[in-house]
Amino acid sequence: MAVPKRKMSRSNTRSRRAQWKAAPITLTACERCSSPKLPHTACPTCGTYARRQILDV
Repeated sequence: MAVPKRKMSRSNTRSRRAQWKAAPITLTACERCSSPKLPHTACPTCGTYARRQILDV
């Protein structure tokens, strides 16, 4: 297993960790009711997916 030869400085550690960012959630508009929903999932408001009624809401 590889072991670091030298201690990594705080600035190097923090600059590396600065690249870890949370991505915003991608939302799309429902084709039927135009409410925001996650892509490739059934709409929680009207219960449709791919123009078909899937859930009883």
